[in-house]
Amino acid sequence: MKVKIHKGDTVEVISGRREDKGKRGEVIRVLPDEGRVVVQGVNLRTKHQRQVQAQGRTINPGLVKFEAPIHISNVMLVCPKCGKATRVGINRQAEKAVRVCKKCQAVIDD
Repeated sequence: MKVKIHKGDTVEVISGRREDKGKRGEVIRVLPDEGRVVVQGVNLRTKHQRQVQAQGRTINPGLVKFEAPIHISNVMLVCPKCGKATRVGINRQAEKAVRVCKKCQAVIDD
């Protein structure tokens, strides 16, 4: 199935953990094979990093916070025109497929 959310889109979390639900953020990375997206500021995890020397560089120890992937079904695209979380439709215009907001029929792709 083709992924309708792309890198750089603004999305809203519609389900999942209580502290993440309702948050909006920009998509940092899309993992289409796994059906997941990484959203900025959502699903934050803490990793305990030990000091490692690799290729002449030293990685400092401590707690590292990072965004973990979230399932693509738990997010909805936010329309840039109407500002609401919406489903995405695909329309053909001049031999090219463009994404369309289902609420206001605005073209999302430029």
